[in-house]
Amino acid sequence: MSAELVVELDVAAPAELVWDTVMDWPRQGDWILATRVEVTAGDGRSVGSRVSAVTGVGPLGVVDTMVVTEWTEQRPSGPFRCVVDHTGKVVRGDGVFEVVDRGPGRCRFRWVERLDLPLGALGRLGWPVVRPAMRAGVAHSMGRMARECEQRHRSGSGA
Repeated sequence: MSAELVVELDVAAPAELVWDTVMDWPRQGDWILATRVEVTAGDGRSVGSRVSAVTGVGPLGVVDTMVVTEWTEQRPSGPFRCVVDHTGKVVRGDGVFEVVDRGPGRCRFRWVERLDLPLGALGRLGWPVVRPAMRAGVAHSMGRMARECEQRHRSGSGA
């Protein structure tokens, strides 16, 4: 069974700045809760690049391996879009990051996860419980990223 999670957030910063922040894979750990990310093959900014994320606390974590399957980047105002195929043992499906220009100094960041739920019937039963917590975590993380971008934009240190 597939499950979808969609979280969108308006950001008071230019699309290019937000995109560069979102797609700086190693720095995603600065704003995504309890996550470390690294590019394991390629440049991380093109189709075929491979990325690995570990989400968890201390020695307990879930490894999420990904392959970039789509990359659209038209500077300075977009559209910007990255699609990854989650290839791990636990996390499978696809994820999408999109940044859409909304006018001078404004954009919308959209994060979509279409997941193949693990554990069969148990996964299907558990999704209604896990989904709100996952959504809250993603929304919180996106808010952290937005605040960072807005601060950089206001101070003139971003695009």
